[in-house]
Amino acid sequence: MSTGLLFNLLGGVGLFLYGIKLMGESLQDLAGDRMRRLISALTSSPLKGVAVGALITAVIQASGATTVMTASFVHAGLMTLKQSVGVMMGAAIGTTVTAQLVAFKIGDFALPLIGFGMLFAVFGRSKKQKFIGNGIVGFGLLFLGMLTMGNAMNFLRERQDIYLAFQHHPILGVMAGTALTMLVQSSSATVGLTIVMGSQGLLTLDSAIPILFGDNIGTTITAVLASLGMNRSARQSALAHVLFKVIGVAIFLAFVGPFKDLVLLTSSDIARQLANAHTLFNV
Repeated sequence: MSTGLLFNLLGGVGLFLYGIKLMGESLQDLAGDRMRRLISALTSSPLKGVAVGALITAVIQASGATTVMTASFVHAGLMTLKQSVGVMMGAAIGTTVTAQLVAFKIGDFALPLIGFGMLFAVFGRSKKQKFIGNGIVGFGLLFLGMLTMGNAMNFLRERQDIYLAFQHHPILGVMAGTALTMLVQSSSATVGLTIVMGSQGLLTLDSAIPILFGDNIGTTITAVLASLGMNRSARQSALAHVLFKVIGVAIFLAFVGPFKDLVLLTSSDIARQLANAHTLFNV
């Protein structure tokens, strides 16, 4: 891999992550403090907690932020351990929104979206208009990042041994997905990268599904690290999140064949298949 391709890949990942960050921050600014009040007020039952966790994560586009916020509420005594588990389960569902978005093939509209969003961000007369503009810019950057990543990874077409290893040894794919998500601190980046590689013909469905499984384990590191300086209940909440993910992956790995067959029924497009696989696992 040449230095130029490496820089393009890193730049693409950076654009993708910044796009998600900009979208999330814009939506947070629009919602204000209502999200925090929503989490603390509407988690009286596990089912409500799941719904709240899914909603908040879908809005801010960051499951890590939701789980860290939840752990901090447990630490502060604003939420019980039982309530926190529901919210963290819901956060996993909320992440599927990003996967479904990136599966749309609208990369050609990335630059127009950025330009259109900048009009609102720069010339908007109200804060609300500026927040909306920033959100649109973030949406465009997300797809521009995916295009850049895809162009940078064409060299992998000659390295079929990589995805064949994941296909024949799913645990390697799980480990790769876990490590990558821990490294970049973003499950959305791993999912986006996997979808791009699948769309480019660099990954088959068989080899990509284990990576998506691993991504779900890797995303737990954020809450674990954040809980280290908190009380025992907060650490237990983070541990419950890890166990939930690990047990879920172990179960799905045991039935990965039937799971793949189910995913194949959802779409004929591999990008959508991967997004749906991510959704089915988390839901």
